[in-house]
Amino acid sequence: MLYGRGTERAAVDRLLAAAGGGRAGALVLRGEPGIGKSALLDAAAEAAAGWRVLRAAGVESEARLPHAVLSQLLAPALGELDGLPGPQRAALERTLGLADGPAGDRLLVGLAVLTLLGDLAERQPVLALVDDLQWADPESAAVLRLAARRLGAERVALLLATREDDGPDPAGLPDLRIGPLAEPDAAALLHHLAPELPDPARVLAAAAGNPLALRELPHGADTGALPPAGRLRLAYHGQVSRLPGRTQRWLLLAALEETGALEVLLRAAAESGLDAADLAPAEEQGLLKVDLTAGRVAFRHPLLRSAVADRAPLVDRLAAHRALAAAHGPAEPLRRAWHRALAATGRDADAAGELAAAAGAAAARGGHTGASAAYERAARLSPDPDLARRWTVEAVEAALEAGEVDRAERLALAADRPDADPVTRAHLLFARGVAEFWRGEHGPAHRRLTEAAALVADPHPGPAARVLVQAVHVAWYDGLPAVRDTLTALTALPLPADDPLEPVVRYLAAALGPLAGEQGQEQGSDAGPAGAGVVGVGVEGEGVEGTGAGRVGAGRAGVGGPTLPEAERAARAAGAAVPVDLALACGAGLVPGHDAEVLDLARRLVREGREAGAFGTLPTLLFFLAEAELFDGRPGLAADHAAEALGLARDTGQPLWTGQLHGFLAYLSAVRGDGDGDPCREQAAAAFARGGAGAPWARWALGVLDLGAGRAEDAFGQLAALTGGPHAHHVSAVRAVPDLVEAAVRLRREERTAGPLAGFERWAARADRPWARALVHRCHALLAPDELAEDRYLAALAEHAEQPRPWEQARTELLYGEWLRRGRRKAEARAPLRSAEQAFRRLGAGPWAERARLELDATGGPAAAGPDRTVAGLTPQESQIVRLAAQGLSNREIAAQLFLSARTVGHHLYKAYPKLGVGSRTELAGVLPALS
Repeated sequence: MLYGRGTERAAVDRLLAAAGGGRAGALVLRGEPGIGKSALLDAAAEAAAGWRVLRAAGVESEARLPHAVLSQLLAPALGELDGLPGPQRAALERTLGLADGPAGDRLLVGLAVLTLLGDLAERQPVLALVDDLQWADPESAAVLRLAARRLGAERVALLLATREDDGPDPAGLPDLRIGPLAEPDAAALLHHLAPELPDPARVLAAAAGNPLALRELPHGADTGALPPAGRLRLAYHGQVSRLPGRTQRWLLLAALEETGALEVLLRAAAESGLDAADLAPAEEQGLLKVDLTAGRVAFRHPLLRSAVADRAPLVDRLAAHRALAAAHGPAEPLRRAWHRALAATGRDADAAGELAAAAGAAAARGGHTGASAAYERAARLSPDPDLARRWTVEAVEAALEAGEVDRAERLALAADRPDADPVTRAHLLFARGVAEFWRGEHGPAHRRLTEAAALVADPHPGPAARVLVQAVHVAWYDGLPAVRDTLTALTALPLPADDPLEPVVRYLAAALGPLAGEQGQEQGSDAGPAGAGVVGVGVEGEGVEGTGAGRVGAGRAGVGGPTLPEAERAARAAGAAVPVDLALACGAGLVPGHDAEVLDLARRLVREGREAGAFGTLPTLLFFLAEAELFDGRPGLAADHAAEALGLARDTGQPLWTGQLHGFLAYLSAVRGDGDGDPCREQAAAAFARGGAGAPWARWALGVLDLGAGRAEDAFGQLAALTGGPHAHHVSAVRAVPDLVEAAVRLRREERTAGPLAGFERWAARADRPWARALVHRCHALLAPDELAEDRYLAALAEHAEQPRPWEQARTELLYGEWLRRGRRKAEARAPLRSAEQAFRRLGAGPWAERARLELDATGGPAAAGPDRTVAGLTPQESQIVRLAAQGLSNREIAAQLFLSARTVGHHLYKAYPKLGVGSRTELAGVLPALS
């Protein structure tokens, strides 16, 4: 029975009511130990009559065992995994140790959990309860957080309980703080628990509204100077101290055994010379409960478990760990190895080797956080310095794989010594460089990565090339000299002709070489021509034998390189790891203006990334795809893919890409003129807040927003800072030059455009594309005297006609129509203005369409036909789902592509039909052209 807690119970009831009605949700209960979080979980389970209830709890000593909580939560439902899509089922089975093979991507595992919960909820609502989340292993916590964020139309409720000051933080989920009981409720509870208590006021004051303290303090010691948790520990110490010594030893085994498995504890007790009868006094006092049906031993409260472990002498703890190590069989190698390691009193080669082997197995199943901790402990235990260094490197790389960049840097910094062998130092320097890059320290990060590559360049050119690829990405934010130096080092590596990166490196030299070889304002890709994720040095056991290794690029970047399609074909033929190895080339293709080739390749890589479950790389690929779609005149598709990429970047913990994508979405919002510019400013602020990566797109966005609204002074300030600043080589800066020229002409500051325009002309000449030449003609038309301007405008429109790009063509038509109207050639102005207005409306560029309409009104011509409203009001997710459904994909197939549940897909389709004016799935094909 709960006393008080009206607010808390109401919140839980709302969660259950919404989930029961098909609106899934999650809630995190936060509070101090003993405050009543577990009681609220119990009350929720009782309220969910007729529901499928899944339950798990974190255990302090189990936090280093990967996927322990997830295994516990899903154990009752493992018989229903067969209904999952093949890749999801395989990933989840490997992660939980039910099948051999490499672990699935964390996002794929999270999607499998989401799909499983959705499948269970088709039969009855599901309530998933997780207690003591602060002690959950990080892998389980990440999967649960990811699944909770993507819950949609399922009949699923997820209720988590955690302390406020410890362990994995389920950030991003709604939470509820659980405070002390009000005094009347606390008094009523105490009276219920101890009706004969002689001095209840003293206990009430000491407990301070903590329900567990009200339960335990009447039976133990009480010191008013300690907080409730401290007083509870003293109370538990007193209760345990009065037990027989053999019972205390039994309790210690139970406190140190993470699983609570009765079978294991009985074997460990036998190893310690104890039997089941020795546990009876603790059972009689209610300190723990033995569930014979489940085969589990559970303490009355986690604080009691901690108190038992804390008070035990060292000699007893060592003996208990030895007994538990012996009790665990081969099915639990990591638990066995950890207990053996914790029982060691000094260097122990056998214990270290066993723990390192178990760490390798855990890493293979995706438990990188637990593997890192195990490798670190193995290194400390090993008497062999070489093995210790090797396992430290493994700990560092496992931490990088887990996304624990700060921890990886700490381990690497402690282990990095000048006398270490070059391969070890390269691994450690790489980890430190990655950490610095994530913090935005681009200069130090670049130096660290290039030093790492130099250490292994001669014996291991392949891994060195992969490190330098990462260094190119870092250099992009450090400046053109760093890009040039990195390309020089990369093209000088003696890569074998059959190395998959060899054609990629040659393409990079061709695409980036002309840019990196010049100083001043030159061009590049704001995205940075590199894939997401962490690529290790990976030189273990690798050597280059014999001849056949040639130098890539012959020291002259940009001369005689392959085209992007040629580089792709050659890399695939050599066995490239797709899509990761090709992501670099895909992004680099935007540098010389190979937009159509990037669009073609990005579509393939995104599809392959989805099929392969390479979700860490998908934000990168989706961003490149979105850029290419935008430049090709499909801003709607660009927005859909950018929104998806942003969600994935958040889910996979990639702050660099969240900044990029916020900046990109700010630009799309600026073009549309959403909400008088507020959404654009919000996205731009988010980009600036996440460091320099998204700043170029954000500045371009703000410049276009002001330009479209007629604020030429503000637009010029933003665009001049972009095109003349440290990011002037980024693609957003290069392609913003025509906007800069337009703003400058309106302010009569034409002289301020000379440098940027000269650089833009050189870039357009290298790009050698009609659309690029059209923009050069448009710039010169704006700057030319009247007698020369028309020829430039007409030349620009001719180039646009050869390679249409709706946004840029409409901008040129608008400017030409305005020029004609100012020259009092109103009749001639109407055609380009009407064409521009229609194009802007099709693109959703409201402010620009309005500007064209006003100009058209000034000519006395009729307004253009109204916009096609077929797809008005669709959210990016609805747009994606409708487009895939129109192509014939089932809800389940769409769910697998977009990392949602099938029920959520159906829910979004149902919401989209009225907006589209259709009544069934078969009618969607008719709106597909408008969606595209």
